Amino acid sequence: MSELVARTGRLQQRYEGGCRLVAGCIPYRFRDYCEDGDDSAKVVEVLMINSPSGPGLLFPKGGWENDETAKEAAVREAIEEAGVRGDLMDFIGDYQFKSKTLQDECCPDGLCKAAMYALFVKEELESWPEQSTRTRSWLTIPEAVDSCRHKWMEEALKDFSSWLEDKM
Repeated sequence: MSELVARTGRLQQRYEGGCRLVAGCIPYRFRDYCEDGDDSAKVVEVLMINSPSGPGLLFPKGGWENDETAKEAAVREAIEEAGVRGDLMDFIGDYQFKSKTLQDECCPDGLCKAAMYALFVKEELESWPEQSTRTRSWLTIPEAVDSCRHKWMEEALKDFSSWLEDKM
């Protein structure tokens, strides 16, 4: 059982221009890869989580609340949904999408805007708030592209991949 508790409800939720604001991240790590025992290279893996509501994998993301910055919300969601901590790196981009399940009086059409960041993972928690409904999966970038549940997350992953190439 996790000592951390996930935030719930929409009382502190941020909205802008008819969109619910969310924040999330693409958690990543480097894994050593050796072929034929001689060449050593770093393989990038990203962490994705299952959705309790259907097939496909997701990156951790959720509502950005009034008492936190988008960066703080992204870090919180990584802990709550994926059970990871690390260094929040750069902003990857804003992505608009329509939620099929989450309409409310402030956002009746279910429009959302997600601020996505890169998160270099340094710690995987043994226990985290949503572990009873979430499973973690480390995937290579091509595997992750094939596993994305939502098109906007696939676009974010491609932007992340370009960002990472620029950093290396």
